[in-house]
Amino acid sequence: MTNSTPIEKEERLQALLGGYGSVAVAYSGGVDSTYLADVAHEVLGERARALIADSPSVPRSELAGAAALARARGWRLDILPTAEFENEDYLRNDAQRCYHCRIELFTRMRAYARQRGIAVLAYGSNADDARDPSRVGAVAARELGVAAPLEEVGLSKEEIRQLSARRGLPTAGKASFACLSTRIPTGQRLDVADLSRVEAAEEALKRLGIHQYRARHHGDLCRIEVGADDFPRLLDAALREEVVAAVHAAGYRHVTLDLAGYGAGSRGAPPG
Repeated sequence: MTNSTPIEKEERLQALLGGYGSVAVAYSGGVDSTYLADVAHEVLGERARALIADSPSVPRSELAGAAALARARGWRLDILPTAEFENEDYLRNDAQRCYHCRIELFTRMRAYARQRGIAVLAYGSNADDARDPSRVGAVAARELGVAAPLEEVGLSKEEIRQLSARRGLPTAGKASFACLSTRIPTGQRLDVADLSRVEAAEEALKRLGIHQYRARHHGDLCRIEVGADDFPRLLDAALREEVVAAVHAAGYRHVTLDLAGYGAGSRGAPPG
């Protein structure tokens, strides 16, 4: 399977999804779930559903953008409000946070599927994710019987981007994204007000044209990470002043730029 071309893997994915008969896909608007939802719709038509979680950890712009894309592609989309912020195990924000989040989402998806006679639940874990032992959400998926068809046919993130581009999906080149709760240092209790500040800061970075970014929350300090391509832009004094003003407006007293740059999963506190 590892020597197969992306097209061959997509053909296997189509056959796999066709064998499901019907499917509900956990959809976020990201690269992987968008591609999976598109193939599922192509193969199963009205028997494929895209389900997106509505939670304080999802930026309003991401939710709106994902819903608009689903409508543009003609998918059957439903929005599922989730209640992980009512779960103390989730709010504790320890190493199992993603597990509790996934359990909440997949449990609601399972109830949705049972009510409508949908045979299979699926999510967008890919072959690269399968090699990452830190992804405890995969444990929740296995416990609740949620399929990972992209992983099963061996599709990597880069291959999914290539295949997305062939389909004309706007997510083909989309920057990596994770829920807003990942911006809070591990072990610090989650609070909706803190996530709102992070969301406002990141919306400002996006509006100012920064492609890959994170606004890491450390109390009154916002630690900004950007991709290597965006570092030269921040040497411009006018843009830098706009960033500082926008992050101050989001409710932070101090703004720092992390010289190590963007790094997925960088959730520790800065040096004291």
